[in-house]
Amino acid sequence: MKNVFYTLLLCIVSNLNFAQTKTNTTMTSQTIYQFKVKDISGNVFDLSSLKGKRVMIVNTASECGLTPQYKQLEELYETFKSKDFVIIGFPANNFGAQEPGSNEKIAAFCSKNYGVTFPMMSKISVKGADMDPLYQFLTEKSKNGFQDSEVKWNFQKYLIDENGHLVKVIPPTTLPNDEVIVHWIKS
Repeated sequence: MKNVFYTLLLCIVSNLNFAQTKTNTTMTSQTIYQFKVKDISGNVFDLSSLKGKRVMIVNTASECGLTPQYKQLEELYETFKSKDFVIIGFPANNFGAQEPGSNEKIAAFCSKNYGVTFPMMSKISVKGADMDPLYQFLTEKSKNGFQDSEVKWNFQKYLIDENGHLVKVIPPTTLPNDEVIVHWIKS
């Protein structure tokens, strides 16, 4: 009777472990590669084209106290783009209406004032009921398999590994050239 009980218990535990493993695998198997977004010119940008690269996704704004971060973002991009690193900027008007311009005005501002050459996408919403699906993924652990987060302000940074998985969330006030970020890119 003990052997039957232990066999039954072992089967139950094995099934529970399998179900948990399957849930964890499903939860972490989603990547940014499933998304297609529009670039600042309105063309489709398939994030699967970034396979094998480390990616920093950052929500930007042209009229924010943190706007000078564009300079460090561009410097970081120029320094590491040849090492399979890319920055993707997503203009958003969610905080203090600090990105009121059209995509055309945003592109001109970034080019003229900061010489931005890293990919800039069309303006989106990064919080609220109209949150873009990519940002739903970035902020919900059930979708990204890493952690829940909230976009606190303009210039919050999401670090994505070369397999498309979210691995770190960097606060808006942390500068793009902070040692934590540089070390992550180099590692």
